[in-house]
Amino acid sequence: MLKPETIRIIQSTVPVLEVYGNAITKRFYERMFAEHPELLNIFNHANQKQGRQQQALANAVYAAAKHIDRLEAILPAVKQIAHKHRSLGVKPEHYPIVGRHLLAAIKEVLGEAATDEIIAAWGEAYGMIAEAFIGVEQKMYEESVHQPGGWEGFRSFRVVKKVKESQPITSFYLVPADGGGPASFLPGQYISVRVQIPGSPYTHIRQYSLSDSPGKPYYRISVKKEEGEGNRPDGQVSVYLHDQIQEGDTLDLSAPAGEFVLEKEGEKPVVLISGGVGLTPMMSMLNSLVESNPGRKVTFLHAARSGEHHAFRQAVLETAAAHPQVSAYWCYSEPTDEDRDSRSFHKDGYVELDWLKAVVPAKEASFYVCGPVPFLQNVYAQLKEWGVADQDLHYEFFGPAASLEAPQNVEV
Repeated sequence: MLKPETIRIIQSTVPVLEVYGNAITKRFYERMFAEHPELLNIFNHANQKQGRQQQALANAVYAAAKHIDRLEAILPAVKQIAHKHRSLGVKPEHYPIVGRHLLAAIKEVLGEAATDEIIAAWGEAYGMIAEAFIGVEQKMYEESVHQPGGWEGFRSFRVVKKVKESQPITSFYLVPADGGGPASFLPGQYISVRVQIPGSPYTHIRQYSLSDSPGKPYYRISVKKEEGEGNRPDGQVSVYLHDQIQEGDTLDLSAPAGEFVLEKEGEKPVVLISGGVGLTPMMSMLNSLVESNPGRKVTFLHAARSGEHHAFRQAVLETAAAHPQVSAYWCYSEPTDEDRDSRSFHKDGYVELDWLKAVVPAKEASFYVCGPVPFLQNVYAQLKEWGVADQDLHYEFFGPAASLEAPQNVEV
């Protein structure tokens, strides 16, 4: 337990962190990578360049300071981050490195305002928070290893099939190269893929949702080829997977992880809402529901740019045709003439509340939402406006967590 005086000091820094949080975390990463470049083998370089990782850490530090007197309020966020850490291979020995550079960054950015008293209080608070993370992650590591088919660290998987699902999305079917079976997982979870790209001094790790139901002899991931636009560069790993990895090649995978999972118990209707490649965990959830709970009603809504960008369309239609409890609807932001002529979609434009009310039988359902951050912001705001209960709203960010404030329409 933290001393009352420590809590008071930490809480007094909340307004400062609100203003300088990003500057502190930017300086933190600069310092840490300069002294420990080996950690670039773990962190997502693209998220660093785009500032998403810095923003996510700033948000986490701010939340920890704001709730320092009742850290149980941020426990869900701790578990979500711990899943990512376990999937990436973050270990207890990394925490002192992070702590040292975080405190130094606070001191550098705030200057004389960061008194010895403040730095000491933050050092004490960080130590307690780090212990909590280490404890949660240690349990996750143990569960990962000891489950049937489980393993520690990264395991080699062979690509047995590669299927183009849409213009930007390709699926990879993966089986353990050692001949054993894969560990099971919960619908909605992801795995980490580690690759060594020729010419790059560091390994690259990316997390991809498993896009089929558990219980198969393979894992399936469905990867969007991230081609750069404007000042945004190509996605190194996604381009490498699409262009270089072929059937017969191997990839290193960590065991499944993640908190965004289907609640399989109960009879409440399920609504799956996805944008772009955010439909990958929804495919796992949909397939799991019709296999294990065939009486449960499911509404599947997907937003894509056009029919050319729409993955798994035929697979979902076939599932709906075979299972009358499933209904499916598409929203295209830029439908082609062919899309319009074939009437292959249900809504032109973006997901809007009136349309949601028209196709979703009732708001008393379990809603799962996944897609780009602006898409999440938009759908989340509309569901809240409709009056969907907080406990019925489940969502996942692809990449570092962001804010769900400021909804807006977005191309997917």
